[in-house]
Amino acid sequence: MNTGKILKVSGPLVVAEGMSDANMFDVVRVGEKKLIGEIIEMKGDRASIQVYEETSGLKPGEEVVSTGEPLSVELGPGLIESMFDGIQRPLEGIAKIAGDFIARGVSIPALDRKKKWHFKPVKKIGDRVVPGDIIGIVKETVIVEHRIMLPFGIEGELEEINEGDFTITDVVAKVRKGDGNTVELTMMQKWPVRKARPYKDKIAPDEPLITGQRVIDTFFPVAKGGTACVPGPFGSGKTVVQHQLAKWADAEIVVYIGCGERGNEMTDVLMEFPKLKDPKTGEPLMKRTVLIANTSNMPVAAREASIYTGITIAEYFRDMGYSVALMADSTSRWAEALREMSGRLEEMPGEEGYPAYLSSRIAEFYERAGKVRCIGSEDRVGALSAIGAVSPAGGDLSEPVTQATLKVVKVFWGLDADLAYRRHFPAINWLLSYSLYKDKIGSFIQKNLGIKDWRELTQDAMNVLQDENELQEIVRLVGIDSLSLKDRWTLECARSIREDYLHQNAFHEIDTYTSINKQYKMLKVIMNFYHSGEKAIQRGADFEKLAHLPLRERITRAKYVSEKELEKIDEINNDIKTDIENLIEGGRENA
Repeated sequence: MNTGKILKVSGPLVVAEGMSDANMFDVVRVGEKKLIGEIIEMKGDRASIQVYEETSGLKPGEEVVSTGEPLSVELGPGLIESMFDGIQRPLEGIAKIAGDFIARGVSIPALDRKKKWHFKPVKKIGDRVVPGDIIGIVKETVIVEHRIMLPFGIEGELEEINEGDFTITDVVAKVRKGDGNTVELTMMQKWPVRKARPYKDKIAPDEPLITGQRVIDTFFPVAKGGTACVPGPFGSGKTVVQHQLAKWADAEIVVYIGCGERGNEMTDVLMEFPKLKDPKTGEPLMKRTVLIANTSNMPVAAREASIYTGITIAEYFRDMGYSVALMADSTSRWAEALREMSGRLEEMPGEEGYPAYLSSRIAEFYERAGKVRCIGSEDRVGALSAIGAVSPAGGDLSEPVTQATLKVVKVFWGLDADLAYRRHFPAINWLLSYSLYKDKIGSFIQKNLGIKDWRELTQDAMNVLQDENELQEIVRLVGIDSLSLKDRWTLECARSIREDYLHQNAFHEIDTYTSINKQYKMLKVIMNFYHSGEKAIQRGADFEKLAHLPLRERITRAKYVSEKELEKIDEINNDIKTDIENLIEGGRENA
């Protein structure tokens, strides 16, 4: 254990001397209050320390003690339903000791040491085990089966394994290694947050992460194990999009990181999630969720660590073979913490003051996502999908954080302030956004969900929206009367796609989530009406009567049809031909 003395204090940065035996990224205890910090730079025997707590009152000469260990998280039963700060201190446990605000120097284990869990072995004495093998299971919540894995670096023969109720620090099994030594195993393991957890190999993601958000699933889908970013200006709905994804994404585990966001937004998550029902099980969503909260009033240095804490916990559940969705809201606040620490370290600034290594840090973070074959003797596949919100100043998507993120993610959901001001939510601009997974996911849906014309239908709808954009330019220049009836009909149906399909009410009981089957039926109705109307106009149908058919109201209301009554949407589809034929026949009689 290395001990030094404080030489300089600059906000969250503390410089200590006499630290020659310490290592980069060692966790240290700073000053009389033993504040938690991490070494981020070494020069001779001087260490620059990033302190994760408020440093007011620290003074030169106070003691700094290195623990000799990197910043690590505790992994084991008790993670689900918990809320941690950026360095995995349990906020509920701290509140009982120190009140609503975190007291400086408070030290409390991340996972409850007293609670007992029922451990059920899945291996028996004499079995040969390798790192990553599941040796037993714990029913952590009614939804999540926590799979206890053999820690990395241990291999051998099971000498002892017990069933019963244990705390996470009790010995549940013993392994005799090849050298004859015996290792005792508990249900808890530790892992350094800045080091990615190992896996056998990565698999190309092709299965959709179904979100229930129509604009995403239809036009800009993300794959299980994929990466996506949600950039947008203030008030455009980034956090609501993140909340919707956390609530409804087709993932077995959700890790939500509130990184530098407003405290009231994290409060919303805490208040809402226990009330929300998981669409698959009917249980509260918190039963499969881990929350990391490092709000804007918490120390800036811990904000930088929170992203790594969250993704390490997500990797742990991925290694069990689960599909995990990680929401980071927002990576811009994390980058601002990087910039502040870089400035205090007096490093050469890059673009807009961000450190020169910003792009590589962002790439390292998103590269930890993916669909992988997990380590272990069993054939197990896990997926970690990473979705990060970006908050560019003034909505400028050319700023460094957004651009560095776009280089590494494969899905871009560009939020538009104009759409948000028009109360169109989600405010994802369909002309700016893109998904590089669209072809693979389209093929997956056609092959596995039995929707044979999914790709053609979605492309047909996107063509109408793109045509609308071009026609709007003409309308702005010379007015709508200059357009042909066919073009005016395109504008009408593009409006229907926008308002009746892409617009989705996150707070409506039914409209908040739409299955792929319902999305297909809704879009099929709109496009069928569009093409049938085109033919009707060619046959001389009255444009105004066609545009105001009573059927239009039923198409508009289709989004409020419940998942159990989808035959009502099929009825609309069947009535389109009849109603349009009656309109044409009526027009001929009047003529």
